[in-house]
Amino acid sequence: MEKGEWRHKARAFRGNVKVVSLFFVALGLLCGGGWIFLNKGLYLLPERMCEGALDRDVVKRVLPEAREAESGSDVRGAGADLSFSCHVTTSDDSTLSGKARVQPLSRDKWLEYYRGPGGQHQVIRVSAGDVEALALTGSSTVSSVYVPCAPPSVPSYNASQPYAVVGEVWVYGEAKAAGESLRQHLTDFAYQLAAHAYETAECKMPRSFSQELPRYGDR
Repeated sequence: MEKGEWRHKARAFRGNVKVVSLFFVALGLLCGGGWIFLNKGLYLLPERMCEGALDRDVVKRVLPEAREAESGSDVRGAGADLSFSCHVTTSDDSTLSGKARVQPLSRDKWLEYYRGPGGQHQVIRVSAGDVEALALTGSSTVSSVYVPCAPPSVPSYNASQPYAVVGEVWVYGEAKAAGESLRQHLTDFAYQLAAHAYETAECKMPRSFSQELPRYGDR
């Protein structure tokens, strides 16, 4: 084979290799882009949602992958009438929702409400000081947090019963997590909602909220 012909074939070979390489690179980008598109609902949510009360990582651990997702929050009232809600809804009809409200409610009444008449519902509980959390066991996907609060608009001498910020979180539709893992994620969300509502309502006794409550598995 003449030297010129050999060089020509070598250049052609290198050109073919480059074309094939570019093809696979483009294919990889296309597949990656398609994966991101199909899952953008969760991965393109803000890192912190609902005025910072909900972490995207919690959403990713609770809800299944979805093509689309949207989040929103709402604040109504103030002080003793404050209500703060937050939700994330996916295109797969799964919803992670929560609400924190200031209300006249004792700890015993709060616990009685979730246990139901005659204690028909089983709950697991953890606490840190006077802050308490619970989650319903079995197939239920509800968790709640109780934080004592003295609203600025209610004089202590005029309060007929204790006030508290009660956070409640639930899941509708399919959930990625299950069992104790799901209950823990929901409780973490309820705790963050309650902490945010406590500060927004300007409860009289300032308190420091730790990053998280004790784990149910450590009971």
